[in-house]
Amino acid sequence: MVFEAVVFDLDGVLIDSEAVWNAAREEVAERHGGRWLEEAQREMMGMSSTEWSSYMHDRLGVQLSPEEISATVVSRLEELYRKRLPLLDGARETVIALARVWRLALASSANRPIIELVLDLAGLAQDFAVTVSSEEVARGKPAPDVYFEAARRLEVAPSSCVAVEDSSNGIRSATAAGMRVIAVPNPEFPPSPDALALADDVLKSLGQLTPERARRVAG
Repeated sequence: MVFEAVVFDLDGVLIDSEAVWNAAREEVAERHGGRWLEEAQREMMGMSSTEWSSYMHDRLGVQLSPEEISATVVSRLEELYRKRLPLLDGARETVIALARVWRLALASSANRPIIELVLDLAGLAQDFAVTVSSEEVARGKPAPDVYFEAARRLEVAPSSCVAVEDSSNGIRSATAAGMRVIAVPNPEFPPSPDALALADDVLKSLGQLTPERARRVAG
């Protein structure tokens, strides 16, 4: 099988955003009659916007509709990102280097407006041939839907793609889609050992992801 594309996750891979999402969701929960649980952030990682907003409504008791919850959290994130985009070290250089060799896609659990804002602020929008939000597919991660859709839009087989992920649900999602997986674990929210064992390569930082390393993983 010819290696044809690299598919990136966004949160935790290109931007150091898990803590930002956590703070925004907790703020919305506390302002609108809900409660915050210690396990909430980890349980929501990888969920689509429809799934996590329903989780906040049903499990955390937030007294807004799921649609209102999603819109409120996204609005807060946009405000924070416009003040300071938490781009991870090496993210921009790595994307640009790989885009010179392969077509790139983004398969993210973030809402569509957040994806577009982040890539615009980072100056990387032109480097991605395809972007997919899990709100555009039936199921969020760990289901493979968002990765299948990225491959479909690229018009390539999933098995010809290498995915770059940081979380347990993300690694499981890309693996279930039949992609090779490079894991870049998030130190604050590390993947579980069983999920990490599914990865074909594990990096300490995104800066280690060179075209040569991606080729080795692709086999």
